[in-house]
Amino acid sequence: MAAGTGTDEAALGYEEARDELIEVVRRLEAGGTSLEESLALWERGEELAKVCRRRLEGARARLDASLAAERAAEEADGDGDGDE
Repeated sequence: MAAGTGTDEAALGYEEARDELIEVVRRLEAGGTSLEESLALWERGEELAKVCRRRLEGARARLDASLAAERAAEEADGDGDGDE
């Protein structure tokens, strides 16, 4: 399993990165790999974990922005109805 480049990582969706990370962990836990291969797997796992973290943070930011916009719209509707 080759380590990905930044471009490859940017193209990975959350589910793809998560699934590959699960496979990396499975291979590390199974053992039977050389030290060099284990280190390469570990490094790939770190990269994949960062991709997952960034994707989740992005999703959280979009959700927070959507909720804030919804609250602002509700407050604006509430202000207009309450003054009449």
